[in-house]
Amino acid sequence: MVKPKGVPIATTANIYEAKTKLSKLVDEAAQGEDVIIARNGKPVARLTSLKPEKLPLRMGLMKGEIWIADDFDTPLPDDILAGFEGR
Repeated sequence: MVKPKGVPIATTANIYEAKTKLSKLVDEAAQGEDVIIARNGKPVARLTSLKPEKLPLRMGLMKGEIWIADDFDTPLPDDILAGFEGR
């Protein structure tokens, strides 16, 4: 089998092997490699890594705690701008 670039080939283990080498197979899955578990040569399960859960974006959590000046986006004075630009 030819392995396409960037696509890992999954490890396959029978149920007996999966029971005896579970820790090793979990380590492989944690590294991003899927492990296929087979019974009588037929795939029945996949051991894969968990993706970190994305927390929902909640707007307004800092309302009343911080403020932004009304002129925050006005151009900087030339002397300060020159310091940023290394002039």
